[in-house]
Amino acid sequence: MDVWEKLYKRAREVQTPRIISPFIEAGGVGAAILTSKGNIYTGVCIDTACTLGMCAERNAIANMITNGESEIEKIAVVMPDGKAGMPCGACREFIMQLGSKSGDIEILTDFENRKTVKMKELMPQWWGYERFKE
Repeated sequence: MDVWEKLYKRAREVQTPRIISPFIEAGGVGAAILTSKGNIYTGVCIDTACTLGMCAERNAIANMITNGESEIEKIAVVMPDGKAGMPCGACREFIMQLGSKSGDIEILTDFENRKTVKMKELMPQWWGYERFKE
């Protein structure tokens, strides 16, 4: 099993759509991240009526940070239809702010063909690189 299959399967395992309350739905999207230490962390989307929810990838990153890590190598996001998904703008920004090497994080764009894109391709001319040079 290659690393993308492992990440895809882990994201699918946590992807269990459910209604939490009349205001919150969760689990429609699953994400798995691989850290530089080789650990995998997962998360699901939490959609709320007041837009204060959390995307699956940010949830997985919160899990990673809670466990003392902060360097990501790869991210797989699985949409409700089973296809690989792309991080939204808020997630892209959050991911870039994690560290100076965040532009090299690979994002799965097509599971069947193992196509990927790097964060720096999604965020060309990102505004924050200068802060890492201090």
